Amino acid sequence: MVISNKALRFILATLVACLPLISFANPEVDTTKVKTEVALEAAEGAHAEPTDVKSKIKEFINHHLLDAHDFTFNVDEATGAHNGFSLPIILWDNGLQVFSSSKFHHGEETAEHNGNFYVLHHEKIYKTDATGTLTEEHGHPTNAAPLDLSITKSVIGILGIALLMFVLFTGLAKSYGKNNGIASGTGRFFEPLVLYIRDEIAIPNIGEKGYKKYMSYLLTIFFFIFFLNILGLTPLGFNVTGNIAITASLALLTYLITTFTANKNYWGHIFWMPGVPTPMKFILAPIELLGTIIKPFSLMIRLYANILAGHVVLMSIIGLMFIFKSWIGSTLSFGLAFALSILEILVAFLQAYIFTMLSALYFGAGNEEHHHEEAH
Repeated sequence: MVISNKALRFILATLVACLPLISFANPEVDTTKVKTEVALEAAEGAHAEPTDVKSKIKEFINHHLLDAHDFTFNVDEATGAHNGFSLPIILWDNGLQVFSSSKFHHGEETAEHNGNFYVLHHEKIYKTDATGTLTEEHGHPTNAAPLDLSITKSVIGILGIALLMFVLFTGLAKSYGKNNGIASGTGRFFEPLVLYIRDEIAIPNIGEKGYKKYMSYLLTIFFFIFFLNILGLTPLGFNVTGNIAITASLALLTYLITTFTANKNYWGHIFWMPGVPTPMKFILAPIELLGTIIKPFSLMIRLYANILAGHVVLMSIIGLMFIFKSWIGSTLSFGLAFALSILEILVAFLQAYIFTMLSALYFGAGNEEHHHEEAH
């Protein structure tokens, strides 16, 4: 039987759009079961395991948005069994402490290593005693927290995407050499995107003279964000670009590259803006300097907020299926979630494009040539 290309593309697009509807990689139960001493009596029972459907859905979404110290595919509520694998815990606590996350038993037990005791509370590790006592005040633990350098679920996702990009684009580069400058294999799909970033983002915003030194970063940041966004729509339960620490790191890279590669004209416009009265230059200088910090801050918040909001809305709509418990409500929820999943694929591309476009715009501003007419 022969399937036409159009039909095959439609089937593949449908499967990709349905992937977020099959999310199974986050436990629905609160696995934080440690002994606590709460300063306020009103806080007692705040971490109790949810029992009603709405609370379970809320707990599921909260777990999905957090990073994780183990990789759990699903949880059997009847037996409490977690299907997945452990990840390495790396702490700096009077020296390097390395052990497996299996010692926490998914947050249910106290982990002991080299005479030190630790508890896992809402995916944060705190020091404790042998009984696992966690002292809380105003709903927040007051126990000392060691420096956490662990390989978490998000780190696994980042390393996986980095490896994928290395394999894909190494193959693309090799195919050029083997086929006289013509891409082959999967490179045929990515080559138009590479050319688009060069011709429609880098050259127009940076200029033909200086765009080449930024191309490697622009290509890396675009595909890195795009692949991580798509990874977040799979049933594996990743939420990497919805983590503000990740988006802050990416924005910081753009800021550092802009700052250390900018020419003297860029800094001249900031500290001694041409074409304005001298008293105004002293007023505008701190404002312009503050603007250099606001730009990467907006990059960070834009990517973080859009991806986080998309995950919350999509999972909330999927959760409505379990609340309605009727074929009408479930069908409507499924249809809306399916439409939103398709929209999220567009958002995944759009956010990668916006981050890359604005980065190129900042690089271009930092390398803008001096205009003689401004000095008159």
